Amino acid sequence: MDFTISSLDRSLENTIQHKINLKTKPVGSLGKLEKIALQIGLIQHKTNPQLKHPTILVFVGDHGIAEKGEVNPYPQIVTKQMVYNFLNGGAAINSFCIQNKIHLEIIDAGVNHNFDNVPGLIDAKIAYGTKNYEIEPAMTINQCNNAIAKASRIVLDTFQNGCNVIGFGEMGIGNSSAAALLMSHFTKIPIMECVGAGTGVQGDAIKTKKRILKTVFEKHNPNSPIEALTTFGGFEIAMITGAILKAAELKMTILIDGFIVTAALLAANAINKNVLDYCIFAHSSEEQGHQKILNFLEKTPLLNLGMRLGEGTGAAVAYPILESAVSFLNNMASFEEAEVTTNE
Repeated sequence: MDFTISSLDRSLENTIQHKINLKTKPVGSLGKLEKIALQIGLIQHKTNPQLKHPTILVFVGDHGIAEKGEVNPYPQIVTKQMVYNFLNGGAAINSFCIQNKIHLEIIDAGVNHNFDNVPGLIDAKIAYGTKNYEIEPAMTINQCNNAIAKASRIVLDTFQNGCNVIGFGEMGIGNSSAAALLMSHFTKIPIMECVGAGTGVQGDAIKTKKRILKTVFEKHNPNSPIEALTTFGGFEIAMITGAILKAAELKMTILIDGFIVTAALLAANAINKNVLDYCIFAHSSEEQGHQKILNFLEKTPLLNLGMRLGEGTGAAVAYPILESAVSFLNNMASFEEAEVTTNE
């Protein structure tokens, strides 16, 4: 938990904003792109920032609550099947990363399966799935700290390989339930307003999911962000929390994906509020709790495409917008350079 995260150094803010304003366009006419260019410039503390080796890390883990099948329409075995799909290049995140030239890594945070050193998979397994938080905390404090530490090392390795812009994805049957519990804990929004469809729970099943998670929420009383992660989190969510904290410490630009990743961000934000300076919010998920978290954080996402897949897909789809922001800042002519007359 020893992360040193400074708030943004804003000493170049006026210089970067002046550079933006002098481009051959009406002031403010590139809208959010101008705000993104300024934020990335401040993160990198440069007037000509560069996006290098964009990477998405997808953390995968299983949840004890999913073994009974009461809160999830898909069986737990789908988690490990999707890992093989990621590794075989068959998932949506694979397609979008290929399209946008984003490096992709898949991490076993705690899948209930022995992958036996399958090529291409980063083995960071904490255990074969979490415990069922209907009965006991999902993990121990040591397991939670270990998850955060392992994710921190993975992000450091990614950074040392030249990456300065990073996104996170997740997969784990049952993880929308964990995210809803964490959301309610950190935002104080009633748990019944945080629970959504997840992978497609409908009708009476959504009522059952809400009833179970309300009982779980009332059973536990965590007293710190780490205790909340320990009680309700999945190993993949704990790892994303650690990954966000480390990426912010390294002054990387962080693309925040959908509901699960933003729930992990709530934990990271509770640990160190400076993390938000480094985050750009990719999209608004259709999972009903996500927009409420964005409202709580007072953040506006780049996109709203009706997506709710996870995997980091929203981050991957939004990444070209960051490229556009940096491109105009670095390549667009100023009025003086273009010899275009102004009213000044």
